Amino acid sequence: MADALNVTFAPATLPKNGVLVILADEKMSLSAHGAALEKKASRLIKHAAAATKFTGKRGSALNLMMPRGLRLEQLIVFGAGKIHDMTMTDWVNLGGKCASKLNEYGVAQASVLLEASTADIASDQAAAFALGARLACYRFESFKTKTRGKENARSLKKLVVMVDDPLEAKKFGGSFSAVAEGVELARELINLPPNILGPIEFADECAKLSKLGVKVTVLNEKDMSKLGMGALLGVGQGSAATRGSRLAIMEWNGGTKGKKPIGFVGKGVVFDTGGISIKPGASMEDMKGDMGGAACVTGLMHTLAKRKAKANVIGIVGLVENMPDGNAQRPGDIVTSMSGQTIEIVNTDAEGRLVLADALWYCQSRYKPELMIDLATLTGAVMVALGQDYAGLFSNNEQLTQRLVASGKATGEKVWPMPLGDEYDKIINSKFADMVNSGGRYGGAITAAQFLQRFVNKVPWAHLDIAGVAFGTKASDISKTWNAGFGVRLLNDFVAEHYEH
Repeated sequence: MADALNVTFAPATLPKNGVLVILADEKMSLSAHGAALEKKASRLIKHAAAATKFTGKRGSALNLMMPRGLRLEQLIVFGAGKIHDMTMTDWVNLGGKCASKLNEYGVAQASVLLEASTADIASDQAAAFALGARLACYRFESFKTKTRGKENARSLKKLVVMVDDPLEAKKFGGSFSAVAEGVELARELINLPPNILGPIEFADECAKLSKLGVKVTVLNEKDMSKLGMGALLGVGQGSAATRGSRLAIMEWNGGTKGKKPIGFVGKGVVFDTGGISIKPGASMEDMKGDMGGAACVTGLMHTLAKRKAKANVIGIVGLVENMPDGNAQRPGDIVTSMSGQTIEIVNTDAEGRLVLADALWYCQSRYKPELMIDLATLTGAVMVALGQDYAGLFSNNEQLTQRLVASGKATGEKVWPMPLGDEYDKIINSKFADMVNSGGRYGGAITAAQFLQRFVNKVPWAHLDIAGVAFGTKASDISKTWNAGFGVRLLNDFVAEHYEH
């Protein structure tokens, strides 16, 4: 794991040396301490602001080298915009913007004075700022043997966040730190090359959560064969001899004893060639990220355990590699799932739903969960529909849909409700088996969700198709790497808001 940004909290005072960041709102009002500093450097700030047309717009900055008489090496006036209107997500993004600016300036260590003359900055807002700064500083450079160039470089190693009540901020910061660790773990898993992270190695990463109090069980191919998981095992046939499939089950029992758990299920195709229905060669290397759903579930379980969430949660990830081979699954094969339902394979590249079919059935039959949510980089079709800003949300329960949409808005990890219906379900009926594993080109994300719904019975369930948001995403205020670790913050908020009271 890459070295994380070291964030600490301290009382709101003017430091005697080093690099200091102070906030300015859209009216160029500085914090109380910032105003005191302004008296000593008023001309400098005034002239620099006029010369650069700096107005305190959110994310803008004045970078000032201090004159003689002031011990600070550097003063950065950072624009916060309309502080009164900022949501918690805005504070996370502001922290990310600030850290990115400090990296741009080549700063290694800095203090940020989180005050404003026009608004009281709460401790949870300060912790959210710290979370954004930490997430923006994540880099994946484990395999680089030479110094990275200037683009996206990270210089910032330590950030001191100065607030009115540092002890309270530290309490909130502990929870936010747990979230950061979960997101970073998800990012790291997705970024790792497929020759390093196979199904067995991924299961080993899940097993490490036992150090946090998570009960981890790993089923091998023999175990799954006994359970009748023909759908999941069929996907991994081509790699069975060297990289056998696994099912990792992570249990966190932090809630009331005997209370039904909530279940999260992740697609973990560690590399997807498409199998016999092989993909085009262009950008196939990106298919190391086809385990983004499993990475999210693993990161989420880390977060919940680290912050000792008062909820009972099950995380299940189906881990396979989809390769062409003499033993690989063929188009035309018929497999029997753990549910007993038979599936005609018409496209071996529609493999993720096969993995989830058995994982979902195992979750509901073994644990009788209150609800289930699965995450999967399932279809390119969802990207055609929604692009790379929203995950597709399919559900059989309106309350569950509304709660996930609300958590998406609260965290900025947005989801968009998509339809389900009998007219789509009949498309996946098969002439030779109970169903086919692909409904064809039109409505592909929907027919994939209809396929999954056949394996959840009446359990409240939601499917998140994260193909557009899990990897290969554009840079943002809090993500400068190939993937943002989508879903950890979304589902952590979902659990915290509705299942820990």
